[in-house]
Amino acid sequence: MWLLNSSIGKKVVMSLTGLFLILFLTFHMAMNLVAVFSAEGFNMICEFLGANWYALVGSAVLAVGAALHILFALWLTYINRRARGKDRYKVTERPKDVEWSSQNMLVLGIIIVLGLIMHLHHFWFKMQFNEITGILPDINPHDGYSLIKETLGNPIIAIIYLIWIVAIWFHLTHGMWSSMQTLGANNKIWMSRWKCISNIYATIVCLGFAVVVIYFGFIA
Repeated sequence: MWLLNSSIGKKVVMSLTGLFLILFLTFHMAMNLVAVFSAEGFNMICEFLGANWYALVGSAVLAVGAALHILFALWLTYINRRARGKDRYKVTERPKDVEWSSQNMLVLGIIIVLGLIMHLHHFWFKMQFNEITGILPDINPHDGYSLIKETLGNPIIAIIYLIWIVAIWFHLTHGMWSSMQTLGANNKIWMSRWKCISNIYATIVCLGFAVVVIYFGFIA
C-alpha cells in the first residue's frame, strides 16, 4: 500500500492527521475559553460532551488520529536516522533557512505527548472516563469548572501547562505549513503565505489556551 510503503505516503498520513488534530485544538481552545467567562456555560458544554454516544465516537476518532500521528512520526524519524547512519553524530551548524522547531520536532513531540498524558489524567480520566465507569464517585464529571479551577489553581501545574503550550506552539508553527507542503501547496508564493498563516494561527490557538491557564492559575 502506497501510504505505508513510501516516505511520501507516511508524510501524507502525518499531514492529514496533524491537520485534523489542529482543528480539534481550535475547538478545544474555544471551549476552554468559555470557562473564563461563564462557569455555568462551561459546565453545560462539559455535560453535552460527556459520555454521550457522539462524544464517545468523537473521542475514539480523536484517539485514532493522535495515535496514527505519533506512530508515523516515530516511524519516519527511525527511517531518517537509519538512512543517515553514522552521519547523524556529526556536529554541523544549523542552516539559516531551517527553523529551530524543524530540527527539534521529535523533542517537541515527546514533550507534547508527556503533556497530553498529564492532561488526560487531570481531565479526561476524571470526567468522561469517570462518567462511564463511576471510578471516582466523589467527583462530578460534569463540573468541569471546579475541576479546571482546582487543577490549574496549583501554580506549579499551571507553569507546567504553560511550558506544554509553548512546545505546542513551536510544533504547530512548523507542522502546519509543513503539512500543506506535503499535500502539494509548495510553490514559492504560497509557501511563504502558509508559513505566515501557520505562525498567526498557532499563536491565536496557543494564546487562547494560555489565557485559560493564566486566569485560573494566577488570577481567579
